[in-house]
Amino acid sequence: MTGEDELERTEVEAVLETRRELGATYDRALVDSFADRIERAVEERVDARLQRRGAEQRSGEGGRIRQFVLGIISCGVGVPITIVPVLAARDTPIAALTATALGWVGIVGVNAAHAATVNGPRRRER
Repeated sequence: MTGEDELERTEVEAVLETRRELGATYDRALVDSFADRIERAVEERVDARLQRRGAEQRSGEGGRIRQFVLGIISCGVGVPITIVPVLAARDTPIAALTATALGWVGIVGVNAAHAATVNGPRRRER
């Protein structure tokens, strides 16, 4: 049992003990008071969950923007990675193709690693 469960249990026990002491004449007031406490506790939990969800969404948006910018930069870097080996190795097209392929594999690897970090495993909400 968690501390919250124990607190709720002690509150219920206190309400029941108060009812025994005061009798049935104060039942409505006791129930209303206890219901108000429960409503406040539920509202606090919902507020806390919404704040956590908002923080997670804000952090996710920044990651998507970074991923987009990285994609644009990768395309810009890919142009010289493609052109330079082709111009440098005109006599050996296999070497040019190999150098170009290795360059693009590196670009794809960087983008995949960043995407895995940004879009990593999500926590399940309870």
